[in-house]
Amino acid sequence: MSQQDPFEKYLRAGFSGSITRRNALKLGGSLAFASTAGSLLAACGGSSSSATSSSSTADKWKQFSGTTLNFISENTSPSSAIAANSKPFTDLTGIKVNIQQMELGALVQKVALDFGSGNAQYHVIYADPYQVLAPFSKGLVDLNQFINDGSLPAVPKGINDFIPAQLEGAGRFMDPKALYALPYDCPTMIWIYRKDLFDKYGSQMQKDLGFDPTPSDNSTWEQYYQIADWFNKNAKADVPYGTGHQAKQYDSLMCDFSNVLWAYGGQYFKDEQTVGTIGTDKPGACMLDQPAAIQAATFYQKLLKIAHPGSTSWDWDGVGKALAEGQIAMAPEWHEYAASVEGGKFGGKWGYARLPKGPARSANIYGGTGIGINKNASDQLQKAAWLFVVWATSPDTQVMDLKSKVGGGTPTRTSVYELPEVQAAMKQNPSPMPNILSATAVNEAWKPENVGMRPKIPTWNQCDTIIFTELSKMLVANQAPDVTMKNIKAGIDKANKV
Repeated sequence: MSQQDPFEKYLRAGFSGSITRRNALKLGGSLAFASTAGSLLAACGGSSSSATSSSSTADKWKQFSGTTLNFISENTSPSSAIAANSKPFTDLTGIKVNIQQMELGALVQKVALDFGSGNAQYHVIYADPYQVLAPFSKGLVDLNQFINDGSLPAVPKGINDFIPAQLEGAGRFMDPKALYALPYDCPTMIWIYRKDLFDKYGSQMQKDLGFDPTPSDNSTWEQYYQIADWFNKNAKADVPYGTGHQAKQYDSLMCDFSNVLWAYGGQYFKDEQTVGTIGTDKPGACMLDQPAAIQAATFYQKLLKIAHPGSTSWDWDGVGKALAEGQIAMAPEWHEYAASVEGGKFGGKWGYARLPKGPARSANIYGGTGIGINKNASDQLQKAAWLFVVWATSPDTQVMDLKSKVGGGTPTRTSVYELPEVQAAMKQNPSPMPNILSATAVNEAWKPENVGMRPKIPTWNQCDTIIFTELSKMLVANQAPDVTMKNIKAGIDKANKV
């Protein structure tokens, strides 16, 4: 960057002072923001040797200076990291961003009300593919209009740098050309376990159970059950329970169960791969009354009977805390909880693997989300929001997320995983990027044969509630698995007018 670059003073100002209000980021995270700004300027045609080009770049990033944006997000790690240090974006653009984080259910309600009012209180939307994008895609801008607008900053490295399955899963709905969101986070459920306990008890478990208990691609859900039961009966001095689950009567229960459903060969709808990626408004009849789904429900009920009793009151945060506090030896959990557990008293003692396989396959539910722009916002606010969307999903901001002490997210871009410092961080323990320690496992989970994509349909909010309500009856009131599956099918078919 040349001395004549008008942004240099802003970049320096953003990184020379004290860290922002949460005092949360390492200096490395701040430097990543500096790199981000430089990369973004270059992507827009900036040149370190051309004052004219630099001026043109300045115009692109400063043209909406003085604007205030409202970003509504689920309470996720990437949003926490950005909220902890959004000053560099403000310095770069002159735009202030108010970030409001909340539970997903509350977010869905607020977004629905905002879209319905037409007032655009929120300009940048955390567009969960299933609970926001599918039912409310008409309220979001097709981002292609900004991608093709030369007066606006370009997406660094282009949209092809996003992991393809995530770009489709988080960004598109029904129309394969329209793009409503850029991939922002990518939580995926994997097997998180106390490696030190498996090392300590592994030989005895293998002797007693007749198989190697070390989590691997060969591990099955039935073996997972036996391992958990063994810990319950033989390792109380070190850990109260073998397993725990996010089985609260909430969206988390649907997620936890879906891993088992797909592993056993069950599915919500026919042609589930298409229904779960590009999405549809006509999914057809629900398939949960089929034998594979009932078998999965029967196993899941059995598994939860030996799980930590707190499981039926836990969502993903409850499981994360139970792992970090040593209440359970292992759990299916979102991979981005690696930063949380590695930062706890058992840091350095964790292992990560894809989830066990069932009779059909290993299935690891993808929970990633993109960020989009409210179509009801004014033209100026939409374009200002585009600047934030580009910046927040840029490779260098994602590196900052990895370094964040508040447990930032993991990358949605291929190029970030290829960076030497990220590759090195995968091999360090403790790591300066703790979430990246789960990368090997999650990359296995993202393979087409292993990833689990829930249905992307407009009625999913209603279907999700039917699923976790009936599953809760099965777990808490001992409702029969076959009755549970048939009740869910009936409710979903009614919701979809089948």
